[in-house]
Amino acid sequence: MSVAPGATNQDRPPCRAVFLDRDGVLNRAVVRDGRPYPPASLEEFEVLPGVAEAVRKLRDAGFLLVGATNQPDVARGTQTVEAIEAMNRRLLDAMPIAAILVCYEDGDACPRRKPNPGLLLEAADTYAIDLAASYMVGDRWRDVEAGRRAGCRTVFIDRGYRERRPDPPADHVAADLTDAADWILSDSARSTSP
Repeated sequence: MSVAPGATNQDRPPCRAVFLDRDGVLNRAVVRDGRPYPPASLEEFEVLPGVAEAVRKLRDAGFLLVGATNQPDVARGTQTVEAIEAMNRRLLDAMPIAAILVCYEDGDACPRRKPNPGLLLEAADTYAIDLAASYMVGDRWRDVEAGRRAGCRTVFIDRGYRERRPDPPADHVAADLTDAADWILSDSARSTSP
């Protein structure tokens, strides 16, 4: 797990969070044959336009930001933990994200691997997150399903990949994280108004 300095505080009251997938949401995914893949190196790693501003807007509205990413290439032997952590550190240094939780396992038996909700449940325990008042944003069906299973509202960033879509559908379909953040702020305002 990559954590921003001083990020954990289990003694605070329950907070709202926005969980963010990494590749395709925060940084550019490498798309081959219509399918997304993580960048292979720090040199290939590129934060998407508008992401830092969208994250700050959500933080300023009172949301805790937590990354949640599957990185099974480590278990497959084609990527290193050190390379993943270097990419995560770049994100943590660039924007107000409390932590980036990572599942390095390959295979859906792992409770932390999305579509299972383990990463989100772990974050909820660590940071006293109210999951029912929180959101999961992702660009793949696994992200949306993990959020749904954890009890969060969900946002699907539709990148037009040639793969399975979320079923049931996400609560909102967005073009990018800026669009997703605007909807989250509007939706949370509606749900908290008297």
